[in-house]
Amino acid sequence: MMRIPQLLFTTGAVFALQATAIGQIAIVGDLTHDRESRPGETYAGSFFVRNEGSEPAEVKLYQTDYLFFSDGSNSYGEPGSVPRSNAHWISFSPDRMTVPGKGSVRVEFTVNVPGDTAGAALAGSYWSMVMVEGIPKGSLESSLAPPSRGELGIRQKLRYGIQVATHIAGTGQRSVEFLDARVIRQDDGERRLQVDIQNTGERWIRPEVYVELFDNNGVSKGRLPGNLFRIAIAFEERAVKFFTDQGAQAPEGSVERELYKELAAEEREHVELLTTEFGRWKSGKVGLL
Repeated sequence: MMRIPQLLFTTGAVFALQATAIGQIAIVGDLTHDRESRPGETYAGSFFVRNEGSEPAEVKLYQTDYLFFSDGSNSYGEPGSVPRSNAHWISFSPDRMTVPGKGSVRVEFTVNVPGDTAGAALAGSYWSMVMVEGIPKGSLESSLAPPSRGELGIRQKLRYGIQVATHIAGTGQRSVEFLDARVIRQDDGERRLQVDIQNTGERWIRPEVYVELFDNNGVSKGRLPGNLFRIAIAFEERAVKFFTDQGAQAPEGSVERELYKELAAEEREHVELLTTEFGRWKSGKVGLL
């Protein structure tokens, strides 16, 4: 059975922003486009790439596959390399652009769902990523300025991943497996139940998560509804651990080690923000989210 990550369950519930910005480039609209369709159908979508700076910015678009794992790691493989990839169904335009300062460019994409063939009926969910990456001015790829010569430098590349998911209507088995469950004691004495859930079915799912308590006689004492804040905080904490562990394995003083350190620090900031907002929400105060 295919192991399907539930990206929306973890990340889509955290921030619902109209524009997500990294550096000079921002994406206006959702970072996940999922739609139900049928074999042989075609559907379209779009998003805007916005330049927050005052100078023109070059951007390129390309595709990757995508897998997400419970330890916080991600895999961005070649398009079409994952059995449930829909990368080859997707076309988009433009794939390279220059966005004027304070301006926007609309990117349109089309998904052509193939028809069923003998012995290969489509069922369940298929997905992939459209990557949006800024091209540094002065790099070999840039046409805005000639590349600098006779210099050795390091450039950091930042990119967006826009997930396009197609769900074949009326098909796909739904099943999940509990991989690991443990009670973790926090530094403040609070105990937290941590559960790794794997989608072993064919369909993308959004599970309702709750804890049901029973006494020694097996009588239910009620359900404790899962809270999106707790889920989001736990997800960000996983990301902190992943980047910290990766950084520890990188050579001392290397660029990789510094990058992982920065990513871990950024995720810690997310944990702090969500923890603060959770506290405000519990006390009935107005927050950012």
